[in-house]
Amino acid sequence: MNIYTYSEARQKLSKLLNEAKKEGKVIIKRKDGTTFEIKPVTENKSPLDVKGIKLNLKTDEIINFIKDSRSSKNFGNINRKSK
Repeated sequence: MNIYTYSEARQKLSKLLNEAKKEGKVIIKRKDGTTFEIKPVTENKSPLDVKGIKLNLKTDEIINFIKDSRSSKNFGNINRKSK
């Protein structure tokens, strides 16, 4: 991990940002000794955030599919073996 002075950081900002992305963080140090850490922001995405697909189904068709699946004999039944 490199430590840059404020002046270097200003002059090489693009390089510094690329390095932060690659290495995880970069340190900038002022003349007075104050240090700052620059790191990329990570997006928290849900595993359920998936791209949809176009099925060309009407609302009524979707509702009927749901009703049919809920009314089937096996809905909610779990085969359990008694001990």
